Order: sequence, then C-alpha cells, then structure tokens
Amino acid sequence: MQLRATPLKPAREPFDPAYDPNHARSPGTGKDYAPTYWIGTAGPEPEDDGPVTRDIDVDVAIIGSGYTGLSCAIHLAREHGIKATVLEANGVAWGCSTRNGGQAQISAGRLKRSQWIARWGVDVARKMHAEISEGFDLFRALVKEPEIDCDPQDGGHLYIAHRDKMLPALENEVRVLNDTFGYRARMISRDEIHRDFVRDEEARGAMYEPDGMGIHAAKLAFGYLRLARKLGARVHTSSPVLSCIAKGGMHYLTTPGGTVRARAVCIATAGYTSPGMNALTRHRLMPILSNSIVTRPLTESEQKALNFKARIPLTDTRTLRHYYRMLPDGRVQIGSRSAITGRDAGNPKHLELLLAGLYRKFPALRDIDIDYSWWGWVDVSHDMMPRIFQPDPAQRLFYAMGYGGNGVMYSAQAGRRMAQMVAGKGGDLDLPIFTSSLPGHGLLTPFRRLGQWGMYRWYYLRDEIL
Repeated sequence: MQLRATPLKPAREPFDPAYDPNHARSPGTGKDYAPTYWIGTAGPEPEDDGPVTRDIDVDVAIIGSGYTGLSCAIHLAREHGIKATVLEANGVAWGCSTRNGGQAQISAGRLKRSQWIARWGVDVARKMHAEISEGFDLFRALVKEPEIDCDPQDGGHLYIAHRDKMLPALENEVRVLNDTFGYRARMISRDEIHRDFVRDEEARGAMYEPDGMGIHAAKLAFGYLRLARKLGARVHTSSPVLSCIAKGGMHYLTTPGGTVRARAVCIATAGYTSPGMNALTRHRLMPILSNSIVTRPLTESEQKALNFKARIPLTDTRTLRHYYRMLPDGRVQIGSRSAITGRDAGNPKHLELLLAGLYRKFPALRDIDIDYSWWGWVDVSHDMMPRIFQPDPAQRLFYAMGYGGNGVMYSAQAGRRMAQMVAGKGGDLDLPIFTSSLPGHGLLTPFRRLGQWGMYRWYYLRDEIL
C-alpha cells in the first residue's frame, strides 16, 4: 500500500520549556519537540497528513498521537475495519511518547501486585495480572513489525533496593508474584548485581522480573505512525483540539483549521490533557514533571568500571524513583521526578539533583559530559492506576490514560482495549480499570500542588534519611 503524500508543513514554533498543562488551553500549535535524545537520534520524521484545513466528518476522532492514540488507530483498522482520524496539537508523539525513559515493564500504573490484592482481592488481581501479561505479549509482537524499528533490548527488569530497609518489601513482592500469580520473579544479591548486571554502588539487592525491555522512544512512536497510516488512518498534526462538545449524537472538535465532526471520540492526551478541552476529563489527572539526561558515549574503560553487562531497564526503590539503563550506543540514560510547576522546570537545581543521583550510583561518571537534558509531564491518576473507560453512557466518548510513568508497554494494550470499546466489543472488559472513571480531587483541586510540594519533602525524608 502506498502512503499518502504529506502536505507541506508550516515552520514550527519554538519549543516552550515552561509549558504547564494545568494552565494552558492547549499544548500549542505546531511547536517544536523537546530536545530529547530520542528526537535527536531517531532520524527523519515519517510523513503525516498535515494540519486540518477545513471542516471534516469522520467516524472516529482520536485526540493525541502518542503511543495510546496510534495503537488505538492501528487496532481499530486491524481488528474492526475502522479507519480513524488522529488529531495532534504539535508533531506526532510530541508529549509523553518522546520524553519517557524508553522502559517497557510488566506493569501499568504505580501499584504493585500486593497492592492490587489489598485493593481488589486475589481474584481480580489475578485477572489484572493476566491483562498486563497479555499487554506485554502484544507489545513484543508490535515491536517486531517491519514498520517499527525501535532498537529493542529485551531481557527483563531489575527493581533495585537503594537501601537495606527496602529489601523486605522486595522479598515479599517476589513471594506474591511467585505464589499468587505463578510469575517467576526472584531476588538477586548485591554481589550478583555487580557481577552479572551492573556495578550500581547504591544497590543492596534487587527483584528480577523476566519481562522488561528497553526501546528507542521516538523510533517506537514513529513506527506506530507508519503502521497506522499504512492501515488507512489519517494523522493530522498542528491541529490542537481547543474544545470537544457533544451535540445531537455527534462530537464537534474545534481546531484552528476547521471543525472535526465525529461519531465517536477517543482521548489519548495523557499528561498533556488540557482542563478546558472536555468536562469529562477535567482535573482527572495529576500531571507530574519528570526529567531525564543522557551522557556522552562511555569509553571502554568507563564501561569496564561500571561493569554494565545488562542492557535492560533498571529502577530503584525510591518513591520518586530513578529509572536508568545503558543505551545501545554506549550512553547512560537516567531520569527521575522533577519540578512541580512548568515555570520552574528549567531551574538548574533539578538537573543538579539528577546528576547527584547518577554520581551516587556510578561514581566513575562524576563530571561526565551530558549530551541531552529534557523534561516532560507524566499522567499520574489520583488512585495510581490507569483507566480505559467510557465516562458517560450517553456519549460515544472514551479515554485511555493515567499510566503514572508506566505507559510505554501498556499503552499498546490500552489503545487496543479502547478500540474494542469504540467498536462495541468491550462487553467482557470487567476489570476496575475498564469499569470506573478516573477519580477527581473535587474541592481539593486548587491545592493539589501545595500537597505535592509537601509530599515530595516527606518522600525525601522517608527514602533517604528515616
């Protein structure tokens, strides 16, 4: 199948480092990408369908062209014969999908399996585990598609205890995973980590999960784009949805270039969801900033000093955890939580804190040159779990978001599940993430960031001192 030619793209507006989804009407129109390692090394962007330039009628409009939105478009076409129209404010996958750490883990949201059991009971937790495992199988299949060449590094995930006091919780989680879910997790000693994986000086032990994969974030997104368009989806960039209003059985999506009239709408905007876009998604997420850096390529002696044998995702046990790994080209990437507001995102202190984390783990890298530094918004839900849901039975409007920083893998399955719902085939989706809405903060909404400020300080005390 031949891809459609791309209209000439307008010149991009400069990237806005202080963008804040809590205050902006939209992420902008045609703004440049964040200066991430992924964008800097992905190669030329694939073709898209350019901006919306007139009023159009579509069967399904998908708002957001990140992993979730493009997966939804792929599965609507493949499994249900529906060719969707994807609307993107800036460039394809401009938000979370090109600013993450490129780590695919067998999780969705922030809760562990033991917390699932405490919240929903064993039977529901087992069904949730089966859903997440199916999602990982889907993700593995997608990254093998010929259109998707994203430098996969398969081989598992290490959840590393950064202090001795974290080991009992990891040991308990291993027991739960093995005894309740039949999942072959295991504990690994500090010596084993240093010998077989990496010389992380903070490591006191770790939980090893067999499922985990590193990927190139932008190459994955651009591969999804190529596949979605090959299957017949249209992807309109520089077309922010300024409002989404239901009227007379249709949805009217206002963009700068024209109104898109859609019979069904899928919202996949994650941490970049504007409060003013639609009442059903207003203040349903807590956007959290995460920053990330990538070093210059390590020399042979530096790699030997770190004994970086593992090329898999690594995560530590801090509440505001570090996620890190060795990239295929010999660089180290590390990220963690950052500022609270957009206007403070560029404050040098956040980079300094992240560098301090890098040096604690790998003293041999002290003062190493940093080639890439960026930040982006993470879509944390108020109960720490995602939702794929139709919030109003009277409207054919659906959303999938709230991954809490664990969306690289599960977003593929979430997009597929949302496609099922749109096609009217979601009747057997009875898990809590499919049957309840994203919770809101209600009257506490104006004070969320004040609470976040206080919680960050408590997390630091708990993680580092107490």
